[in-house]
Amino acid sequence: MILQLPKGTRDFSPEEKISRDRIIGTLKEVFELYGYAPLETPVLEKFDILSSKYAGGAEILKETFRLTDQGGRELGLRYDLTVPLARYIGMNPSIKMPFKRYQIGDVFRDGPVASARYRQFTQCDVDIVGSSSMATDAEIVSLAYTAFCKLNLQAVVKVNNRKLLNDILDYCGLEKDRQESAILSIDKLEKFGREYVKNELKAQKIDERKINTLLGIISLKGENEEKISQLNKFLKDSDGLKEIEELLAHTKAMGLEAGFDVSLARGLSYYTGTVFEAMLKDSGVASSVCGGGRYDNMIGNFLGKGACPAVGISFGLDRIYDALAEKQDSRKKTNTQVYVIPIKALSEGIKAAWQLRDAGIKTDIDSTGKSPSKNLEYANSLGIPYAIFVGKKELEAGKLKLRDMESGKEELLSIERAIELLKNVK
Repeated sequence: MILQLPKGTRDFSPEEKISRDRIIGTLKEVFELYGYAPLETPVLEKFDILSSKYAGGAEILKETFRLTDQGGRELGLRYDLTVPLARYIGMNPSIKMPFKRYQIGDVFRDGPVASARYRQFTQCDVDIVGSSSMATDAEIVSLAYTAFCKLNLQAVVKVNNRKLLNDILDYCGLEKDRQESAILSIDKLEKFGREYVKNELKAQKIDERKINTLLGIISLKGENEEKISQLNKFLKDSDGLKEIEELLAHTKAMGLEAGFDVSLARGLSYYTGTVFEAMLKDSGVASSVCGGGRYDNMIGNFLGKGACPAVGISFGLDRIYDALAEKQDSRKKTNTQVYVIPIKALSEGIKAAWQLRDAGIKTDIDSTGKSPSKNLEYANSLGIPYAIFVGKKELEAGKLKLRDMESGKEELLSIERAIELLKNVK
């Protein structure tokens, strides 16, 4: 037997897990700052829900892990957190609207493995269900900028609108039944380039003149206002363009600048309006670190009650972690604040450790009887900031010895005083 991981999966060491948990903690803080409540759904879903025509579409279905349980029921591992949200609301129609939720959990895709792309990865989602106002879309953009600011990452959030893309495709003369596959091709423009997309569109039997017109429009350059002005010249009464203008007006009022990218498509078929994507500046992570959009039909179709407006965005924890790892020379190996070193006084050391933990101080203790020097070496290797010695001399004085591992300074003091000092350390 060869001990190895399945392709596209990873173990996380304690220092890696500490960093990831810190990212999750920051995102939770931002999500709750904006008024979102937590939700949890199963990793397994019925396959007919994941494969529904109202869900992710044919492109994502090719990457869905499919299995059968012992009762012969067809199941699948969730490929995102949006379809489970739609299913949840469909099963709980009495939920008060608007419903604002966040969910952080693993999702699975059996797709090609590359740098910063995994088969099991963690998504951190926020969604607002029950509001069609562009103010909610602007809130998502604002939340994304707040999150990256808190994470000390520089990002640019790009926006577009699927209604606008459909209007452009109408203008170029593409039939309705060809537009979804054309949008999937457009979504590959930034990653693979103009010629690749052009060849894909040719393979779909689209006239070359129409392709050239389309590529010219979605490649518009300039400031947001310039692009809008150019689109207004040949698109009359485009709801998608009006929504973009309204969204950008809201973000501008917040002091934020979202980048209007006419080629941004987002590959999933359930998007109906605004789409978002964030890229990092000055980072080796070239893929988007979060993305999402408006999907006004999916939940309504699960409910069987027509449209139910919804908009959301998903942060890719793994890509954010990779981006932060580039910037960090060293990472915490433990969350332990103090290491208790008993010197032939294990019972008294255990009592001191209990008192420290009871006071909310993260405490570890040596139970192997190593020498003080070996214990200090161990605490130092993990980056534990403080050590406490409990030995004969300390016990005779009714105190213990607190050592600052960075400065080497030692102080003899009571357990109460040690707790007071450690609780005030940031």
